[in-house]
Order: sequence, then structure tokens, then C-alpha cells
Amino acid sequence: MPPLFATTPVMTDSVVTRFAPSPTGFLHIGGARTALFNWLYAKKRGGKMLLRIEDTDRERSTEPAIAAILDGLRWLELDWDGEVIYQFTRAARHREVAETLLASGKAYRCYATPEELTAMREKARAEGRTRLYDGLWRDRDPSEAPPGMKPTIRLRALQTGETVIEDQVQGRVVWQNENLDDLVLLRGDGNPTYMLAVVVDDHDMGVTHVIRGDDHLINAARQKQIYDALGWGIPSMSHIPLIHGPDGSKLSKRHGALGVDAYRAMGYLPAALRNYLVRLGWSHGDQEVFSTEEMIAAFDLSGIGRSAARFDFAKLENLNGHYIRHSDDQSLVNMFEGVLVYVPNGADLKAKLNDTTRSQLLQAMPSLKERAKTLIELIDSAYFIFADRPLEIDPKAAALLTAENRALIGRLRVALEAVMVWTAETTEAAMRAFADQNGLKLGAVAQPLRAALTGRTTSPGIFDVLAVLGRQECLARLGDQSPA
Repeated sequence: MPPLFATTPVMTDSVVTRFAPSPTGFLHIGGARTALFNWLYAKKRGGKMLLRIEDTDRERSTEPAIAAILDGLRWLELDWDGEVIYQFTRAARHREVAETLLASGKAYRCYATPEELTAMREKARAEGRTRLYDGLWRDRDPSEAPPGMKPTIRLRALQTGETVIEDQVQGRVVWQNENLDDLVLLRGDGNPTYMLAVVVDDHDMGVTHVIRGDDHLINAARQKQIYDALGWGIPSMSHIPLIHGPDGSKLSKRHGALGVDAYRAMGYLPAALRNYLVRLGWSHGDQEVFSTEEMIAAFDLSGIGRSAARFDFAKLENLNGHYIRHSDDQSLVNMFEGVLVYVPNGADLKAKLNDTTRSQLLQAMPSLKERAKTLIELIDSAYFIFADRPLEIDPKAAALLTAENRALIGRLRVALEAVMVWTAETTEAAMRAFADQNGLKLGAVAQPLRAALTGRTTSPGIFDVLAVLGRQECLARLGDQSPA
């Protein structure tokens, strides 16, 4: 085990944050934002962000979930320092700490039966009390225990006074100790609880700042009691508001409560998603678009509000479109290839990628990226490059390809055959000359031409389409749609 896990805390003057997901599902969007905030806070201060997989729930923790979390963080380009820490591997250390508390009288063995615990909870709820455990074994002699009963170990929490957290986001938060339970530290099977494991791990890892969702705020009170019982200093706490849907309700799948992998599959760029997430609950004046360097320089806990952030797909799409438009063309070609695995016909498109089609894609990219808000839209608008002959004509395009327009295409094909140096400029000049000679507006020629070349009524600029497809392919496609 690395030195990081010494039984005394790692002493450091620098900031140490941690992202500590439970591997019971994908890396959801709220978890990704928490990771980003921890990463930014550490980066700005020249510190470290550690990654801890909280896999103490052995029934629900899975290897695929762990893989999804690691993959999601890597895709978002949120790197962590050191090796990944797996909480379950530290169970012996957690038990050691529990035994220390037991020996010092700060904890005790509880032999309450499941039936007794159920009765306590029901009574407390009926009486409107939040303290569910009545202290049955707090001062009893273990000799009174039922035979064969394996005890839990509970914290002997203070029953009077207050537990206070000075939260960097929520402010001063106070709980009355009379309302807080004697926490279970070790279960009857000897396994540590989440509450104990988190405190011990954060202490041993030298974590200086805990930044997490405000659904953990009540946990902060419980964990503060464990810190106090052990005589350990507590890290700085920051509990950030959760993310809600646009209507203010709890975030659901229809709002965007999806895994990071789903956003990748929908064609969002990691830089755009990072930028969107940083603005969910944090502000820096009116600035909306941040480079990674600007984010790191500007981020601070004081900019996080106390109210829930609202997820807005339209804003995310617009921001993603901005990032696509400002991305390098070659990098977009690379991303195009990377996202094909998520597209229904992606395998077919991938099979058609070669030096020629990659070159065509790169040539078309300046026009393609002006319209696309996601990489999926980019793929869809580049379909004409990969289309097989004869083209599949969609209904709107078919409506344009009347007998009259097919005859027009046949005549246009003859005019374009004369163009030997094939560029956007030379084909445009030939088309304009053709329109003038036939007493037509350019649009009356361009729309049937688009339908014949792409099978659709929308595409990048028609002169760009001509240039990208090249002379031979264009004349062949026009021939397919010309009268026999």
C-alpha cells in the first residue's frame, strides 16, 4: 500500500481535494460537475485532486460502473493525481480506527436486534423525532447481550450542545446534538460504514477541502462528530447545490440526468460540456464561454450560489455549436471518427473512411461546422460524401425532381462537363452562366442540383458540395437523375 495511506495524515501546505464517487452506476452529470469543481479548485492553487472509488457497498458496486466513471473522467479530460484509491481495500484501517474509539470510550457495542431497531424507528417517527436510535445499549453491560448476537459498534455521540459546520457555500450550518443519532461505525459483520470510511480516508489522504453535493450536508454533521471523537481536524467543507431541471423540479432523465457517456454519444465536445458544467451554479460576472485556462484562473468557491442550478439542453447545444465552430478542422475530423461508434450506421461510415473521404471531409469541414450543434449533426450533414449511387432521395427532394427539373439537370450536366478545372469558383461561374443563358434565377438551378447531388433539400453550400465531391462523382450523380 502506498505511503499515502499512513495512519497519520499527510502533512501538506497545499490544497488537496478529492472526487469520491460510488460505483453503483454511470458517472452522472452532477458527479461530473462535482469532479470539475474539485479539479478546478486544486489546479488554481497548485494542489492535487485525488480520486477515490467508494466501493464499500459490495452488492451494488460493479466493475462496469468503475470503468464508466474512469472513462467519463478521462473523456472530460479531468485528470487526477496518484493512483485510484479503492475504499474497500482499506477496510482493515477503518476497523482499526473503530476499535480505537471503542477502547477510548468514544464508541460502544450495540446488540439491538433488527426487531428492536424497527420498533425504535417507528416510535421515533410517530413522535416526530429525528433521533431514531434511543441509546438502548449506550450504557448497558455486554453480558446482557442475546446469545450469538454480533454487535455493531456505535459512536457515543454528544447528546447536548450543537454540531457546527462553517461551510464555504452554505455558510454556518448548525445541528442540535439531541437530534443526531449514535452512528453505526462497524456493522455486525465487521464491515465499516460509509460514514466512518469517508472520515478515515479523507484524514489519511490529507484532504484539505471537501467539495460535494449538498445532499451530503447532513452527512457533514455526522462526520464532524467522528472527527471530533478522534481529535482530528476537519477539512474545509463546501456543499454545492444540486442540479434541477429547467422547470425547477428534481433532475430526471428527460431533463438531462444522464451519464457522461450519453452526452458523448449525443455528440457533445468534452470542452463544451466542461464549460457548460462550470456555469451550472457558479458564475464569474456575465462571462459564459471559458477556455480551460480561464476557468482555472477564475474559479473560486465564493462564486457558487446556494440555489439549485437549472439544466438547459438548449443552452448546452448552443454552447456546443460555438465550440464546434471554433474547433480546428482536423480535430473535428478526428472527433467525427471517434463518435461513429454511437451512430446507427456508424459502422458503414467507418468502413468508407479512407484517404479520399477523409480529405473530402476535411475540405467540407469549414462549411459543415457552421450549421452543426453536435457531432451527430455534423455526421448527418456530411452524409453526401459517403452516399452510394444511385442516391436514396428523400420525399422533399423527390418532389423537386420533377420531369422538368430532371431535364434541366441534364442540360446543366452538359454545361458542367465543360469545366475541366473543378473548384467551387469555376463551378459557380459555370452555373451562373447557365442560369443567365436560360433566363433563370440561380436558386431555380441550385435547388434541383442540390436534390440530385445529395438526395436532400438541405446541405452545405451547393458550390462547396460540388467542390468536395469532385468532377467525376458530380457528373455521375447528375447523370443518374437526368432523363434517359
